[in-house]
Amino acid sequence: MSRLYTRREVLELAVATGLVSLPGTLPAAQLLTPRQTEGPFYPLRLPLDSDNDLVVVDGASGRAGGTWSNVVGQILDEHGRPVRNARVEIWQCDANGRYHHRDDPRDVAMDQNFQGFGATTTDDRGAYRFRTIKPVLYPGRTPHIHFKIKGPDFEALTTQMYVAGEPTNERDGLYRRIPEGLRHSITIEFEPNPDESAELIAKFDIVIAADERFEPA
Repeated sequence: MSRLYTRREVLELAVATGLVSLPGTLPAAQLLTPRQTEGPFYPLRLPLDSDNDLVVVDGASGRAGGTWSNVVGQILDEHGRPVRNARVEIWQCDANGRYHHRDDPRDVAMDQNFQGFGATTTDDRGAYRFRTIKPVLYPGRTPHIHFKIKGPDFEALTTQMYVAGEPTNERDGLYRRIPEGLRHSITIEFEPNPDESAELIAKFDIVIAADERFEPA
């Protein structure tokens, strides 16, 4: 029996094969964000300190190592409508290349001043903001930040954000699995932040499919 494809799969296939001139095809800014694996280091138990500022940990006297960065953006559906009150979660390794997870086997020091995981909720514009560090290499992986988007009226989306210009991207197996026509949507520039001269800023908009967003009757 042939399989029925979801709207998300049809749109991703159209982009991947270059069929972007068909009626109703989305502009580049609203291409669906590709799904990616959650990986093994999603927290087993959400930490008590899990706000959107990962470089300051409650009770710690120091500040996180690494290049402090502001990751900002909007959660939108494919029609450009903001997704309000969505829960946005991120997790990544610290500046030493260590995840704050008991199953990380690396024998390197853990940065106790880095939160490792953070969460926030989108506002009426679908906007979110995190203060974290620019991601660094992890053995076998190019620098990346894990994202999970949750909400009561759409299916959860898990993806990853990558650093534009990072030479190890093309050697990363998970990155290479993304169709070339979609890679730009999750490969993000880290640039000087005009509001915080000592920090960087990266703008990452995330787009969910309309059929993943269950509108009330």
